[in-house]
Amino acid sequence: MSFLIALIIAVACVTVFGKIYSLNKVKIDFFFRGYDEGFHSSEISLLWNLSKECSLEDPISLFYSMPALTKCIAHIKTKAEHEGSSNEEKTQRMLSKLYQFRNKIEKDADKKRGLESTRYLSAHQKLRIILPGKGVFSSELMNNGKMLIISVPTQKGLIVIDGKQWVGQSIHVYLWRTGDARYVFDTKVSGEGLFLGKPCIFLEHTTNLIRTQKRNAIRSKCHITADLYILKDKNVDYSIVESKPGLKCLLEDISESGALIRIGGKGIPNLQLRLQFQLDYRLVVMFGIVRTVEYNSEAKQSRLHFECIHIEPVMKNIVLSYVYKIMSDNDKEIFEALSLTYSDEKEDSVDEKNEAQKPSEEKKENSEQTAEKLNGFISETDEILKEKGLENPEKEKNELRLQEVDDLPVLDLE
Repeated sequence: MSFLIALIIAVACVTVFGKIYSLNKVKIDFFFRGYDEGFHSSEISLLWNLSKECSLEDPISLFYSMPALTKCIAHIKTKAEHEGSSNEEKTQRMLSKLYQFRNKIEKDADKKRGLESTRYLSAHQKLRIILPGKGVFSSELMNNGKMLIISVPTQKGLIVIDGKQWVGQSIHVYLWRTGDARYVFDTKVSGEGLFLGKPCIFLEHTTNLIRTQKRNAIRSKCHITADLYILKDKNVDYSIVESKPGLKCLLEDISESGALIRIGGKGIPNLQLRLQFQLDYRLVVMFGIVRTVEYNSEAKQSRLHFECIHIEPVMKNIVLSYVYKIMSDNDKEIFEALSLTYSDEKEDSVDEKNEAQKPSEEKKENSEQTAEKLNGFISETDEILKEKGLENPEKEKNELRLQEVDDLPVLDLE
């Protein structure tokens, strides 16, 4: 009898727990997924409420869907701005964790779309080929079919080994796939001939590709003027923000872990630098080291591969927000208005072809007028940002810099 009672109680308990689970299945699954992804209970609770506020049809999609996560991050930024808590440690810590998680999702998705076979290479893909004992050659994919058809490899633009001599050779092929990564694969030259009247060689396909040198940080192409300061002291004070203009440079891409910097003159590797610039009218300061230098002797310019060693969490989130193109509702409205205003102003300007035909003095006068107009435009922008509670933290440096890349001053870095 007691056994029967115990069994009835057990069945009742299982039934009750079953109903509780069925009613809360989505939330329970959400919390378990959150724990698996490394979030704490309080953070998962916040994310659960966030998924509801953002009206996500499937809350758990926040952990794997880029659009869902992006929507939630933007909501956090907008809410924090409205409540005046943007710079609070709790807000910044949560944003940092979400950006880190977003980076993980993007890298996981990136791995899935990686190149699995040479059959997926596109025409005009640039190739760098190593022929053992003969050096490095340049080539281009002409067609992809039963075989890879590539132009006869050259050295310094010259065909030093003709097509027939390539046949039967085992080679190493290197390539950079736009928006993806670098790849290396080994293959064999199976023949030579003509394709559309041009000399070519034929390569065997392979699925054995090695994906290399994929950056851990997502980088974004940009065109941002910045100030560069050379640091000579071994002990760097990360709290310092320079008020005086530094050496002018141009950022060509950026991530939270570094940047590609273009300067005038010849750069020097292993140089310690402070980099100051603005993103969306917010100050960013990065401290780091020049790892490698690419020097263009004709243009007398260098590209510095800059590795960031220190950046404040708030500024790191500003960079990540820029890289991931995430804006709060306030930012979207302001920048949409400013962009439309600037577009209207550009429509009234003289056509570029007519500009090219103007005498140099007239060009100079027009450039000065344009500078005056745009400086006025930026001053108005500062006022708008101030009214919206987004005052430029470094207003005195929010000036127009009209010099193009080719006019970068030569910097003496030694």
